[in-house]
Amino acid sequence: MFHAFDNDGPNQPLQRPQWMALLARAPLEVLEPAMGHYLDRPSGTTVHWLRRPEVGLMMVQGRAGGTGERFNLGEVTVTRCALRLQAASGPLAGVAWVLGRNLRQCQLAAVADALLQDPARQAQLDADLLAPVRQHLRLMAHERSDRAQSTRVDFFTLARESDGGANDEDGEE
Repeated sequence: MFHAFDNDGPNQPLQRPQWMALLARAPLEVLEPAMGHYLDRPSGTTVHWLRRPEVGLMMVQGRAGGTGERFNLGEVTVTRCALRLQAASGPLAGVAWVLGRNLRQCQLAAVADALLQDPARQAQLDADLLAPVRQHLRLMAHERSDRAQSTRVDFFTLARESDGGANDEDGEE
């Protein structure tokens, strides 16, 4: 499903809620090439964990018909973490929450959140990380739509076809 943060509007400044939403849904195979070197080898940044990645449960809510009263739908597994990067531009704090149990994905999303708060790095990270995430999410939505279309059934009534047009409103007999 597309959301407002999936579509980067022309000449709009990058906002933290938008990149946080993208990072929460970014798969590891997109995050790793763009962000892995910040955790694996010295790159001018030092990571200090405020909260190491931990797995827990979160209650999700739903609404009947999308507009009715809220109800507890069930629990989902989430991973969260918080860190502080000591970069050349100064200390930067990053947080991340992702669905599932992937600790590495959560770490990389938190590093990306911290680095995206540095205005000097935003444009480069937008091109190297967020643009591929948007493209991946669009591709996944398109594949999901194609799968749904393959199961689509068009219903029609036999009475409409077999009455010979006797019930047509604009036709006269």
